[in-house]
Amino acid sequence: MPEAAQIHLHYLNHPDVQALAMTDAEIIGAVEQALIAQGNHQTTIEPRMHLVPEKDYPGHFNVLRGYIRPLGLAGVKVVGDYYRNYEVGLPSELAVLNLFDPKTGAPVAIIDASDITDMRTGAVTAIGARHLGRKDSKILGHIGARGTSYWNVKLLDSIFHFDEIRVHSRRPESRNAFAAELERDLGKKITVTEDWESCVRGADIVVEASRLEKPAPMLKTEWIKPGACVIPYGTMSAVELSLTDIMDKMVMDDWGQAKSGPYGALRAHVDSGRLSEETLHAELGQIVAGLKPGRESESETNLFWHRGLSLSDIALGAAMLEKARAMNLGQRLRFR
Repeated sequence: MPEAAQIHLHYLNHPDVQALAMTDAEIIGAVEQALIAQGNHQTTIEPRMHLVPEKDYPGHFNVLRGYIRPLGLAGVKVVGDYYRNYEVGLPSELAVLNLFDPKTGAPVAIIDASDITDMRTGAVTAIGARHLGRKDSKILGHIGARGTSYWNVKLLDSIFHFDEIRVHSRRPESRNAFAAELERDLGKKITVTEDWESCVRGADIVVEASRLEKPAPMLKTEWIKPGACVIPYGTMSAVELSLTDIMDKMVMDDWGQAKSGPYGALRAHVDSGRLSEETLHAELGQIVAGLKPGRESESETNLFWHRGLSLSDIALGAAMLEKARAMNLGQRLRFR
């Protein structure tokens, strides 16, 4: 019997991840590779799982699992989703990504995935809009100011170069701070709205990333401009059942996840049959891989619902790990 080999893993903490200074192109490129692999059936995705420690606690954990054959990596991400964390000075989402060798099960890396969650969500939003929105989209309406919201707007603007960006969230201090951060980093005026309607009505791209305590039809279907691209992904549904009635194409990141768990922006639409395998146009990976069409006319009104794709976590984590090794960032930890 051969002598047991030592196993070491790479650890990237939050300062390490920030020091990587991942560019918009690097983030989008990594996530695109995961989507292409998914479209070409070179991945394994397990539906996310949820853990609610106590019903009295204002949040829960999501567990996302997947494997990307071209990268030779499997991964598991555990992310806490605690919408009242601002009260204790913490982000609403804190996450850890574990990467593994799929041939042996040996751990490869542990990465603070809080920024990964935000970045990859923004990348999936932006890639979805690029394929399903009008190329001349000039007005963005964004509901929500949580961590993922920043990367939604930043990466969307890197593609569309909007003339007008509107933002809204429930708390004035949150939406004002969000707008100030965006104005500083994007170098353009951000419009803060006092209500959902003035944020959404007439926008070419609408992103709903709200933080509701329970489902409520806050986003009205009548506000959606014909030809718009609507991207809802709040944990609790904020849209009307009629939203899917006006859509020419409905796309998801992973249909398997639509059928599991009690959460999601279109949970009621799946449960009522409005969104089904028959009415779903495609998964985004099929479009990115060129297997199915995205937007085919300027008049289409399209919807993209993403629930959170483990593959995008793994691919972005792998890109960070490669860059960290080149920059000599992180710590090498002995596992056994």
